[in-house]
Amino acid sequence: MLFNAIVWNPSEGLDLGFFTLHYYSLMFLIAFGLGWYIMKSIYIKEGIAVEKLDSLFIYTVLATLIGARLGHVIFYDWDYFQHHLLEIFLPVKFEPEFEFTGFRGLASHGAAIGIIIAMYLYRKNVLDKPVLWILDRVVIPVASGAIFIRIGNFMNSEIIGKPTNSDFGVIFQKLGETFPRHPAQLYESFCYLIIFLVLWFTYWKTDKKHRLGYLFGLFLVLLWTVRFFVEFLKEPQGENEIVMGLNTGQWLSIPFIIAGFYFMFRSVKPTTV
Repeated sequence: MLFNAIVWNPSEGLDLGFFTLHYYSLMFLIAFGLGWYIMKSIYIKEGIAVEKLDSLFIYTVLATLIGARLGHVIFYDWDYFQHHLLEIFLPVKFEPEFEFTGFRGLASHGAAIGIIIAMYLYRKNVLDKPVLWILDRVVIPVASGAIFIRIGNFMNSEIIGKPTNSDFGVIFQKLGETFPRHPAQLYESFCYLIIFLVLWFTYWKTDKKHRLGYLFGLFLVLLWTVRFFVEFLKEPQGENEIVMGLNTGQWLSIPFIIAGFYFMFRSVKPTTV
């Protein structure tokens, strides 16, 4: 008898009568909504016109969704999508039969790259500040958003952990299983909460925000280190090949960690911003 295991079998979402609001979609709404309010408080503190948040919101949402989708396609499932290009940005599958799937398959590595590119475009077209100045601040709401995205994965019973081989863990009944697994999604979510608090404290309570690139680098080091180690407890995703004992997600995390240390140690206080 699995005394310590939690049987997990939630509904698909909130039934509003005329449609069902899926929990994963709800978590995205919370993530982006909370992120907007966090950036609003930062812009007010920095004396930046709040009107410029509208553009930042649009850039961030599009970059996150498009980058995350392309990241999954390229890094994890290219063998399939190279023959099904229409399905990359469509919520359906055409083979073996037509099926409405929703937008599934998002990779955080792709989202990170997308956001970096988007902040460059935002700086060029909207806010005349150094790109690193913008990234130092936008990573704070990004970290808060990651908390809820992983909760959404847990609600969907996806990105599951490996079996615990003990009475501890979560039984994902939706998957037709009767044995407990590591709730890897919740491990990550909790770690992202800690990262958010560290970044928030560093920004509001220290002078590190004046060193261009420091907060961005700290974010990269903390988040991708968490991702690297939690991957040991996750089941493989897509074409998640194991090379020298590390999977695709771990190999992709290493460059981000190295880049993070680079930005932290090269960060300097600018004369003007």
